[in-house]
Amino acid sequence: MASINIVLVEPQIPQNTGNVARTCAVTGAALHLVRPMGFKVDDRKLKRAGLDYWHELDLTYHQSLDAFFEATGGPYVLFTSRAGRVYTEHEYPHGVYLVFGREDAGLSEELLRRFPSCLAQLPMQSGARCLNLSSSVAVAAYEALRCQGFTGLRVKQEINI
Repeated sequence: MASINIVLVEPQIPQNTGNVARTCAVTGAALHLVRPMGFKVDDRKLKRAGLDYWHELDLTYHQSLDAFFEATGGPYVLFTSRAGRVYTEHEYPHGVYLVFGREDAGLSEELLRRFPSCLAQLPMQSGARCLNLSSSVAVAAYEALRCQGFTGLRVKQEINI
């Protein structure tokens, strides 16, 4: 079982998903893609962004958000600019699911109401709409991994100058 799980709900931009796949591969995170998606998995742009790492992914597809929740048991942290808590105020236990919405719409109001204590935001300048999805995933993934002590990852390496 992966120490963290990255969940993309209905991703629309193949390059973002490719970059997220690369982040998952280098951190050991499992990637969950929730359909419908705005591209085909064999999309050239998707593969180009994460091609070197695609074979190393722990990848699961879910036919819908309901199917995802039926297949998983949490815990969940849902990322949204509408959250009242900053991402550093959350706990990230082993096996946590970091959930991200569509690039153009985010997560639905219904889903946010379903998990009010699980919402997290990345602070931004006033008036800024949002950070790029793949950048948001990287920030959240490394915070969760930091909270877990970077277990299983190479942390220190001696540099020979």
